[in-house]
Amino acid sequence: MLTLFYSPHMTSIDNEAGRASGHADAPLSPSGRQQARELGQQYATQSLDAVFCSDLQRASATARIAFAGRALPIVSDARLREYNYGDLTRYPVVQVEEEFARRIAEPFPHGESLLMVAQRVGAFLHDILQAYAEKTVVVIGHRATRYALEYWCNDTSLEDIVRTPWEWREVPTWRYDVQERRLGRPWLPVTGKPVVHGQAR
Repeated sequence: MLTLFYSPHMTSIDNEAGRASGHADAPLSPSGRQQARELGQQYATQSLDAVFCSDLQRASATARIAFAGRALPIVSDARLREYNYGDLTRYPVVQVEEEFARRIAEPFPHGESLLMVAQRVGAFLHDILQAYAEKTVVVIGHRATRYALEYWCNDTSLEDIVRTPWEWREVPTWRYDVQERRLGRPWLPVTGKPVVHGQAR
């Protein structure tokens, strides 16, 4: 088993403007950089073995700022990215969120579905479980990163995850136990066709 703490990236310039960045590489805002320093304080007493983050700069900068001064490897990984919203990249957040329920298996136009995101995050989890078994890591990611973690680490369907309102926390950290037996379980997307070990049939 692997203990994983998840935190979202801190406030970006797109967050402040109400835009859904997706794969657009929006930087942190000045307030986001301060929030990243405060996030680091929340983790200050936690024993950790590594930090993983999305390669998008709003996540990687959050990780670098939060864990500055700690002798921890900080590893960026594109598999932890937000959804690719395709043609809706940087559209208003409200408009993009309205699409989530029907984008579980059907991709955003020229983008990704949640199923595709879950597959890549599942592959990431499989890799780090092998390298960091019985250790503790942090993941700095995005909304879709957490959706995938909820799927792989809990007995929750992708549909239920999308329908559950985002939980805002004063201290934005979530703990997950990553177990090998869960990473191999199938899911049933809205098409009704099973997906096993990350491969659609």
